[in-house]
Amino acid sequence: MQAAVDVDRLQRELETIFGPRRVSFRGVDLDTYARDMWPRLLIAYRDGIPPAQRPTAVVWPEHVREVVAVVRLARELRIPIVPYGGGSGVCGGAVPLFGGITVDTKRMQQVRSVRADDLVCDVEAGLNGERFERELDRRGYTFGHFPSSIYCSTVGGWLATRAAGQLSTKYGKVEDRVAGLTVVTGRGEVIETDGPNRALRGPNWTQLILGSEGTLGIITSARLRVSPAPQLRVFRGFEVDDVAAGAEAIRRLMQKGLRPAVIRLYDELDTLMNSFGHHGEEPGVADETHAPKPPIETGALPAMPGAPEPSDDGVVDRLLALARGKGLRKTAMNAALDKSGLVNKVFGTVAEKIARRGCRLVIGLEGARIRTEVEAALTFAELEAVGARDKGEDPGWAWLKHRYAVSYRMSPVFRDGAFVDTMEVAASWERLMDLYHSVRTAIGQHAVVMAHFSHAYADGCSIYFTFAGHAPDAISASRVYDAIWRDGLEATTRVGGTISHHHGVGLLKSPFMAGEHREAMAIFEAAKASLDPDNIFNPGKMGLPGFARGGSR
Repeated sequence: MQAAVDVDRLQRELETIFGPRRVSFRGVDLDTYARDMWPRLLIAYRDGIPPAQRPTAVVWPEHVREVVAVVRLARELRIPIVPYGGGSGVCGGAVPLFGGITVDTKRMQQVRSVRADDLVCDVEAGLNGERFERELDRRGYTFGHFPSSIYCSTVGGWLATRAAGQLSTKYGKVEDRVAGLTVVTGRGEVIETDGPNRALRGPNWTQLILGSEGTLGIITSARLRVSPAPQLRVFRGFEVDDVAAGAEAIRRLMQKGLRPAVIRLYDELDTLMNSFGHHGEEPGVADETHAPKPPIETGALPAMPGAPEPSDDGVVDRLLALARGKGLRKTAMNAALDKSGLVNKVFGTVAEKIARRGCRLVIGLEGARIRTEVEAALTFAELEAVGARDKGEDPGWAWLKHRYAVSYRMSPVFRDGAFVDTMEVAASWERLMDLYHSVRTAIGQHAVVMAHFSHAYADGCSIYFTFAGHAPDAISASRVYDAIWRDGLEATTRVGGTISHHHGVGLLKSPFMAGEHREAMAIFEAAKASLDPDNIFNPGKMGLPGFARGGSR
């Protein structure tokens, strides 16, 4: 339900703060800011269904004082505010459930300073991730954060969702790299969470704000820890007998104190997809598609990905194309996805027979030259000691070259009437295989599913399930989609996993927050009541109450 508002007054007040060029009430803008990249919303968008909720207005601040002014106005008028970064979120976190003002931070995009002595960067929250990394690289540093959405996400969005990049095993998740934040609260006050004494005494206010997804305030800038750009990178591929053997190998590496930048283990189906997706990049096969080593002068940032190469039209490739929605008529693809249980069994059998060598494991290390050489030697020796088979450099460099390509393959799946999404959950090592089997079985009742393991730590690991499904219309597709997430997250909770590793909560996972956090939700609710007493910030998200006119909860 939209909050009641005097639109004429709101427009006058907003234009006083921002000027007419940075305020919009246009329908095309309101439609654009009515959603993020949550696949459930993309299903409706594809079928021409208009958004159920739209903001009343969109504004583009350029300074923290403008953010303060719009928050105070929203509090006075009792209308909600929804912070907006790049719009790349996949959980509905930016949906304006109750209308109000969407505050797009992308004009706040300055790298203010990089302090070499402290290795700390002061950056505004609206800066695009790829531009941020290139600016750091120009100065000889890296933030070490490379999510798949790096080309269309912002620093503030990373912080608001506790994001993880592909190199998180070395550099940590984004919350591990934050020295402090500047935040505008629901009271219209500016808080800086860092200072000479705050890191050592009392609660860590930075960690309270991180991951709150705009429910406690708007992050306007941050002090982030950076690292020197790597002098050397080493990438390699291994094969292990099965998923369990691969997970055990990763656990041993992490608990011995080794820290590769990236380590990814693909299950049998995902291994099959990867193996036949880039024929020319198999070990021992050299051609013009071979992934070159990225030059050191670009820092840790790869080149923009190109289009995926065409593959031979063999039997296996037909199956792969079917799962990807590539190279087949959409009627054939959708017919197969309608029988997801059967397709999962067929693919499982094919994967077991063809990928008899086992599961692919990709590993990469980077950093100072001598340290990286030593750590790579220790890492590879440890993998071989547990039976992993060294397949050379090619699989590792191929992964680096194509690591963002999957994002560009999703649109054709939606275009052809199906849907695709990812579910990232995590657990301790003790529970990890139970998590894998339980969630894979739960999703497999409704969709074709495969998985890889990444973002590994000494105490556990994340599993990234990719699934594709189909239904004859948007309403039916939404029901199937909801069933996938309900069953998948219930399976996660049942075995003691966490419902989100790095994509956030938003609307999608909001119903599961109380079950996971239990009594600790009282702390979150108390922080909300203190920092945002009128409940104007992104109401109805993350398991918190919706918005009521007058600020009641």
